[in-house]
Amino acid sequence: MRKLSIDQVDLKGKRVFIRVDFNVPLKNGVVTDDTRITAALPTIRHAVAAGAKVIVASHLGRPKAGGDPESSLRQVLPVFEKALGQKVAFAADCIGPVAEAAVAALQDGDVLLLENVRFHKEEEKNDEGFAKKLAALADVYVNDAFGAAHRAHGSTEGIARYVQPAVSGFLLKDEIDYFNKAVNDPARPLAVIVGGAKVSSKLTVLKHLVERADIMIIGGAMAFTFNKALGRDIGPNLCEDDQLENVMNVMAAARKKGVKFYLPVDFLVADAVDSKSARDVVTAQDLPSDGIAPDVGPATIALFKLALKKAKTIVWNGPMGIFENPAFALGTVAMAHALADSGAVTVVGGGDSVAAVNQAGLAEKMSHISTGGGAFLELLEGKTLPGLAALTDA
Repeated sequence: MRKLSIDQVDLKGKRVFIRVDFNVPLKNGVVTDDTRITAALPTIRHAVAAGAKVIVASHLGRPKAGGDPESSLRQVLPVFEKALGQKVAFAADCIGPVAEAAVAALQDGDVLLLENVRFHKEEEKNDEGFAKKLAALADVYVNDAFGAAHRAHGSTEGIARYVQPAVSGFLLKDEIDYFNKAVNDPARPLAVIVGGAKVSSKLTVLKHLVERADIMIIGGAMAFTFNKALGRDIGPNLCEDDQLENVMNVMAAARKKGVKFYLPVDFLVADAVDSKSARDVVTAQDLPSDGIAPDVGPATIALFKLALKKAKTIVWNGPMGIFENPAFALGTVAMAHALADSGAVTVVGGGDSVAAVNQAGLAEKMSHISTGGGAFLELLEGKTLPGLAALTDA
């Protein structure tokens, strides 16, 4: 979707409302990971340098109606100021007299952070009156919150109806550009790696990607549903019996399209998910009835690496096993290394896959790491993001 971006519009002297994703993790009121804050800085700095009056808005958590201190964006302010390298004003509300007065006090190049938009229940309802109150603060609207772009909320979709131009920030633009490069117009062969626990949560992704991929790799607990569909005994491992027909259809579509389709060929076996080590390695046909399989085995790692060898584009969503336990992280970490060493365009999305790449210290070696789990998943499903659709066409 071709949309206007922030570098294509005049910002000087304008009130520029930038919707970011500052939904950062907090512990005792302190930000523990500022990745989402730093990701928004290029867009904010561009607006500051252009002489705009910059108004920054975000949600944080799922606060009680009316707001609560634990979800206040005031906690984010010190980290934001330090990262940006300049003073940032704060408004104790995102609409109404308090917000309007704070915006009116801005000089060109100043930055204001509004209080959590979810302190108003109308935000998530995409209430027209609320969206108009947000719009009253702005001359230009910028969406740079890819992580919230799949939500049709007041600050992501509603406001864009009442502020023109409504444009993408650099983060949102990069996300869409990389996704299009990886899935809609990839250098081929295109390999997709889909992992995680449940087929039901990834079925639409599988159906969409099997029509586009040249290579499809399945990992994680969802592999057991595929194995059971093939008539194998999977022991006590997770299986969604109501998805057996669906996974057969996915495999049939792969055969019809000539997609090279890979399932794990061996697994580590352990007594429990919190075991300190695996007790055995077995083939996919020899899963025991008295233990679980929390990670793929060495033969699977070797097979998957070979499968990726000729790929020119690789998209990865979902872990190979229970990687949170170091004893069962090997398969997932091996995938991260395979992508890092591939020389292909590599796009990683989804909280667990991103966490695994960071855990392996390989983030810098990926072409693109998506900042939005739910939004990335919806793009993989072939859906249109409301926060993107609402923007002004280029």
